[in-house]
Formats: sequence, structure tokens, C-alpha cells
Amino acid sequence: MNFFAIIGEALRALRLNRLRTGLTMLGMIIGVAAVVLMLAIGQGAQTTVNQAIASMGSNLFIVLPGATSSGALRSGSGSVQTLTISDAQAIAGLPSIKTTVPLITGTAQLNYGANNWSTVVTGVTPDYFEVRDWAMESGEIFSDANLRAAARVAILGSTTAKNLFGEEDPTGKIVRIKNSPFQVAGVLVAKGQSLDGRDQDDSVFVPVTTGQRQIFGTQFPGSIQFMMVQARSAEVMEEAEIEINRLLLQRHRIAEGMENDFTVRNLAALAAVATGAAKVMSLMLGAIASVSLLVGGIGIMNIMLVSVTERTREIGIRMAIGANRRAILTQFLLEALVICILGGLAGIAIGIGGAWAVSRAADMVVVITFGMVALAFAFASAVGIFFGFYPAKKAAALKPVEALRYE
Repeated sequence: MNFFAIIGEALRALRLNRLRTGLTMLGMIIGVAAVVLMLAIGQGAQTTVNQAIASMGSNLFIVLPGATSSGALRSGSGSVQTLTISDAQAIAGLPSIKTTVPLITGTAQLNYGANNWSTVVTGVTPDYFEVRDWAMESGEIFSDANLRAAARVAILGSTTAKNLFGEEDPTGKIVRIKNSPFQVAGVLVAKGQSLDGRDQDDSVFVPVTTGQRQIFGTQFPGSIQFMMVQARSAEVMEEAEIEINRLLLQRHRIAEGMENDFTVRNLAALAAVATGAAKVMSLMLGAIASVSLLVGGIGIMNIMLVSVTERTREIGIRMAIGANRRAILTQFLLEALVICILGGLAGIAIGIGGAWAVSRAADMVVVITFGMVALAFAFASAVGIFFGFYPAKKAAALKPVEALRYE
């Protein structure tokens, strides 16, 4: 019996038991759909994390003021201003450092005409936007001359611009920050959410000198709240961290055994942890969904074993008229494989539709790739071969005389 005749026999047997075939296929459909959906959600979460990490900038450190003690009372990191602009300038001169940006930040009320909006106002230097790889949608970044003069200029995030100006272009307009007039130099391209879920576009940036002198004020001249430091490359991150710590220990006259009044945080290391966590979650979701495929495979094995028992006399007759064991094995294996392939194709379609529905309903990112679909299909086929082999082998091992006598 040739191969195509065997396929025809397998399909005929499945058609004769449509309800059983459909119910058996249902387990595979659910399993494959679950795998596709869970992998799409996991890959989407990983993509979201990667985008948030990329929006932060590359090779970055955050240098924060350290903890402080007063008698028996201890305050946490950042509770006292121990960093200055001169610290930032000194760090910028280190061999492994590309750029240093001093920052001062706080919340302020903005007004434009009848509209008002409370948001985060951050004093920065022009280098900040290069470090963050943050492009302008309109207008231009304020200049070093604006920085030196503590000019009243502001750059708006897209969320702030939309809430204050609607569809109007803010560039060149005057907004009031804490009742002081500021000219809008431009609007930034939308960045989206940060790793902690904060809207990065709900922000306003002014020269750091302006923030110090005219908006927030500082307890000590030249003091800043924290600084952002960019290393020259990923390869020198470890060396840069050592150099920053050593320089600040010298500048702040901190002797050995004394508590540091600053903290250096490696954002690349934090980003790597977040990426690793997203990958683990993606793999975990895929593994959980794969259990349903395993259950579907066991269902296929059970049904095929029942089918072998019911068709014992048919198998005996076919062997008696010349069918060899290989043909019987191939037919039953093909029946299991067809169930898995058809169920896998239906499951892929349902999984893709489910991922689209989740994306629309939950407003979350889902990612479906060809590799993901191919993996689900290959897994479904492998399940069919694995769980269909034993029933097929059992059918092929029947002896014709005993099979013909079976009642």
C-alpha cells in the first residue's frame, strides 16, 4: 500500500468519527492557542521593558546625595544636599566619563491663558537631552548662554504641552511657572512610561541655574539634588564607577571608616536585572501554557488507544489481505499527526486573535513573531508523533489471527 493510500485511509477513519475527532482536536487547539497567547504577552512585556530601558539612555550612572545622621535620628539617601555643580564638573573630567548632568527637580504649577497644569519641573544642562537620547519635536534646546544667564526658558514634554496648549504649537509662547514668565523653547518627542510606570512626557525642563535661583532655590549655593553621569562605553562602566567613588571621597574629605554622603547607582546593572526578569516571566508563561499541550497530547493517546481497541477486527482483516505492520503503524501515526496539525493551525489562529483582543482590551503591548508561531506548530506536530506512536505501535503489533477473533 503506497503512502497516499495510507493517508486516505487515515482521513477516512477520522471522518467516520467526526465528534470524537473534534473533541480530541479541541485539547490541541486550546493548548496551542494558550502557548501562542502566553508567548505573545510575555514577549510584549519584554519589549515594553526594553523600550523603557532604551528611553533612559545608555551607560548611565545616577549619583545621589547619601544618608545623613543627626544624633540618634537617621535619614535616607537624598535627605540632604551634599552634591554640587562643581562635583559634576570634576566628574566630567575623569578619563572614563563622557558627560555629566547636574539636576534639580520639584513640582510646580504651570499656567497658560485659562489652562493650568501641575507637573515635574527639572533643572538640567543642555547635555541632558543628548544623554537621554531625547529629540525635539519642535523648537530647539536651550543654549549654554541661557544656562550661564539663568534665562527663563523652558522645554515641555509632550503630555504637558498637550494639557496646556492642546493642538496649538507652544514654541515661542509664554507660560508661567510659579507665576514667573518663561518662554517655551520647544517640545520634546514623546518617550512614554519609565520602568517605574511614570509618564516621562509629563515634565518641564529649564536650565539648572534657573531652577536653583528662580524656581526652587537651594539651601547652599551651587548645590544640586543629584546628577546623571554617562560613561564613554559599556566596557568602562566598572572602571567609571570606581573613579566616581574615589573622586567624591576625596572632594568630600571622607576618611576610611566614615559613612559616604553620596550613592552611585549603575543603571546598566538595574536594566540588566529588569531585562532578565522580563525574560524569566516570558519563559514561565510559555512553560505554563505548554502544560495544556501536554494534557492535549495525553488526550490524543487515550483516544487513539480506544480507537485501536474498537478497530481490532478491521486491523486483522487488513493484515489478512496483505497490509504489513509498517502500513498499520503509519496509518495510526498519521491519524494522530493530522489531529495535531489541524488542531495546531486552529489554535494558532485563535491564539493570534486572542492576543489582538488582549492588546485592545487591556491596552498592552503583545508581540507575535513568525518564530513563535513556527515553534507552536512544531510543538503541536511533535506532540502528535510522541503521543500517537505508542497506540500506533500497539496496533501494528497485533497478530492477524488474534485480531480477527476479537469480539
